[in-house]
Amino acid sequence: MSTSTAQSSGRIASAFLGELDNEAKVTRQVLERVPADKFDWKPHDKSMTMGRLATHCGEMFGWTKETLKSDVLDFAAMDYKPFEPASSEELLAFFDDHVAKAKAIIAETSDETFMTDWTMRNGDQVYMTMPKVAVMRSFVMNHIIHHRGQLSVYLRLNDIPVPSIYGPSADEGQM
Repeated sequence: MSTSTAQSSGRIASAFLGELDNEAKVTRQVLERVPADKFDWKPHDKSMTMGRLATHCGEMFGWTKETLKSDVLDFAAMDYKPFEPASSEELLAFFDDHVAKAKAIIAETSDETFMTDWTMRNGDQVYMTMPKVAVMRSFVMNHIIHHRGQLSVYLRLNDIPVPSIYGPSADEGQM
């Protein structure tokens, strides 16, 4: 997606596209290190498995569509089935597809749309209503960053080198 296309939709889209490019690049580097033979590993009984957490990091980029193309997410009306990759290649293809779709949706979203309200609910129970720009910031982007951080700890606990994320890691990269 070219910068001029993003700018034609608005300044908010342009800002999110720049951030998404960076976060997607780093997230992909983390996902590339998740071995399929560790998909079932988890550090604690209450924790997600490594495969589920890795898939969750990918699927959250897909939440861009749910946020920007609709005004309500109603869990009572959903039939959610999590994707379960059989290989690292399937995980990365799933991730790449969600990122590409998120970029296209953001690029075509106007500043006015970003400022409209979005509601998360479960039938009659409303969890939150806030502008879509705030949902993209907190529920989508910050949430991805949070779970990517968890996944980097999973890598460390399995002696898998952690890539540089916002600077050098103990395994690679010097500034």
